[in-house]
Amino acid sequence: MRCRECYMRILLLNQCFYPDIVSTAQHLTDLAVALSERGHSVTVVASRCGYDDPSVRFPPREVWKGITIIRIPSLALGKKTKLRRALGFASFLFNCTLRLAVLPKFDVVVALTSPPLISFLGALFVRLKGGRFVFWVMDLNPDEAIAAGWLRDQSAAARVLGWMLRYSLRHAERIVALDRFMMRRITDKGIPTEKLVVIPPWSHDDAVQYDPAGRESFRARHGLTEKFVVMYSGNHSPCHPLNTLLQAAEQLATHRTIVFCFVGGGSEFSKVRGFAQEKHLGNIICLPYQPLDKLAASLSSADLHVVVMGEPFVGIIHPCKIYNVLTVGLPCLIIGPSESHLSDIVRETHLNGRAHTVGHGQTEPLVKHLQERAEAGVSATGPQLSVVAARFSKAALLPRMLEAIESAATG
Repeated sequence: MRCRECYMRILLLNQCFYPDIVSTAQHLTDLAVALSERGHSVTVVASRCGYDDPSVRFPPREVWKGITIIRIPSLALGKKTKLRRALGFASFLFNCTLRLAVLPKFDVVVALTSPPLISFLGALFVRLKGGRFVFWVMDLNPDEAIAAGWLRDQSAAARVLGWMLRYSLRHAERIVALDRFMMRRITDKGIPTEKLVVIPPWSHDDAVQYDPAGRESFRARHGLTEKFVVMYSGNHSPCHPLNTLLQAAEQLATHRTIVFCFVGGGSEFSKVRGFAQEKHLGNIICLPYQPLDKLAASLSSADLHVVVMGEPFVGIIHPCKIYNVLTVGLPCLIIGPSESHLSDIVRETHLNGRAHTVGHGQTEPLVKHLQERAEAGVSATGPQLSVVAARFSKAALLPRMLEAIESAATG
């Protein structure tokens, strides 16, 4: 039943949405469906192009599960170079601006961060047409570009983009940060803490659980039976540097059972494949993103999951792949700094030997750990981590996100 007192018109802005399968698309889809089910009128503005494969085209307009989806065109240049990626983002933002100009006022506008600084359009839209703005910060830019060396800190572009980010933050009624490190970076920009709420991105626990049958099927299909599978699954980005893991794979090239499985996409995915080909490494296999209905089987097929955090990016990006790893209940290896959201999870949830951490560049300790894991085999899965995983489940976190958005409407 729709509640007249609670009914709101809500606009969601992000480059990716259903049926795209990248992380922000899945999380925004979860949110949109939940808002619609609560009786709100939900409109989404997203791109017609697939995020990881821009040759994929989605319908320009449709109504799905009561949600009005408006998909706008953009240049399908891919992400092989920074220039091509920037031009693709710019074309999307330009066309998004034109579309927003003809849309009516909404009670609440929620913007994510793909492409970078689409939040600026959301904040400006609300300033011009009214309503309240909620900023769901999936990553911080231009901070990420500066940390990655793509942008000079004091350049004119960095100053302009930094002003646009601060404008978005200042004019938001509510800001959703993903962890305490991200919250600290935002408050360091002069934003009052009262505006902020920390809500991690939830696991896809309605679609992802430990799947024994799927595990065996996936392993058989990809030649992984009787192998010890070390898996990195998700976005392959410079923010998650894989050098240490790849160097370990090279050192273990002659190991009888250890196989490194890279699943997903992103700008660094082709580099992983290129490294394996250049070094003639038969112990590395690369597979594309798995559809959501196959994700449980894919994740369950690993014996050890790898989660990577680049040291300069703590508080700028968020290692959301850890939540699905916790859901399937398999051991994990963390490559990254000693202080991050990942170390918080390990420390606060007492993973009891199910998680091991090494720093970037510590190849020898990593190789030793992988050899020991392979010799020990696989311990019990699933139930041991169910209590930990529940903290980061959709059932636990999505209601908090709904409350943050609905409360923003009343100020």
